[in-house]
Amino acid sequence: MSDSKGASASLTPIAVAKKYRISVEDAKAIVEQHGDDPKAVHKAARRIAA
Repeated sequence: MSDSKGASASLTPIAVAKKYRISVEDAKAIVEQHGDDPKAVHKAARRIAA
């Protein structure tokens, strides 16, 4: 069985910053803005990283 909490664990600002090679401050703002929506968080992080 899948645990739904596993996906939100990767939404920490540090993890997002490392994955997309953006600043932790930018990642923190993205996570605060988009909350628990991983699709929106990753989309916003890709925009900044580009």
